[in-house]
Amino acid sequence: MPVQLKRIYEKANKEDGVRVLVDRIWPRGISKEDAQIDYWMKEIGPSNDLRKWFGHDPDKYNEFKNKYKDEFQDGEQQEQLEKLKGITKKHNKNITLLFAAKDEKYNQAKVIKEILDHQ
Repeated sequence: MPVQLKRIYEKANKEDGVRVLVDRIWPRGISKEDAQIDYWMKEIGPSNDLRKWFGHDPDKYNEFKNKYKDEFQDGEQQEQLEKLKGITKKHNKNITLLFAAKDEKYNQAKVIKEILDHQ
């Protein structure tokens, strides 16, 4: 099934399919009811140290992407990635990865989508 990306602040719609929030921290200013998520996979998000280091600086994105992918090599994030892969196979509809970052081009959801698209 196709994996889509969307800011959590955008209105939910039927084309979203299964909505999966991939942020470690709950997004500011949105209620759980308004978010309309099916899964919150906070452990799949980048480690706090990596998240703070990156700070959504586009100049650091390529290095962030490599470091973030390294975090998937073992441990909790690898387990969460496998769980997410299972979710994509289980549901016979679109999967939308939700994120709170303002920058739609340089964020962790884009990295996760890239990993899923290449599996």
